[in-house]
Amino acid sequence: MPRLSFRPAVLLSLFCLIPLTSGCDWLRPYRVDVRQGMSITGEMVGRLKTGMTPEQVRFILGTPLLNDPFHADRWDYPYEFRAGRSSTVDRKVFSVFFVDGKLARWEGDIQPAPPNDDGQNRLIEIEPRKK
Repeated sequence: MPRLSFRPAVLLSLFCLIPLTSGCDWLRPYRVDVRQGMSITGEMVGRLKTGMTPEQVRFILGTPLLNDPFHADRWDYPYEFRAGRSSTVDRKVFSVFFVDGKLARWEGDIQPAPPNDDGQNRLIEIEPRKK
């Protein structure tokens, strides 16, 4: 049986190629994108109006993820997106504030969507029936 012998140049080239190929993107395992929290859109923010009840805000934005027992008049909607192939993390927080059971203000990283060509958002307002 013949014995395999490696020359020093071949060994040196293998030792140089292994670290170079470890940085290649195609050798990494697949990682999924991770979305955590409530994804609040600009259109949702555009539908908010001061004076709304908590039920109306919950209908538009959904149930808040963070309820602070010490600040019951503040609802927080955190959102985090981690791209699988990169190490970037996109974090956004949106908060609404109530005074006397009515929406007083909101703040956060999400801005209201610009109105469409007609000058309005896609929200259709229906007036309540008068008895």
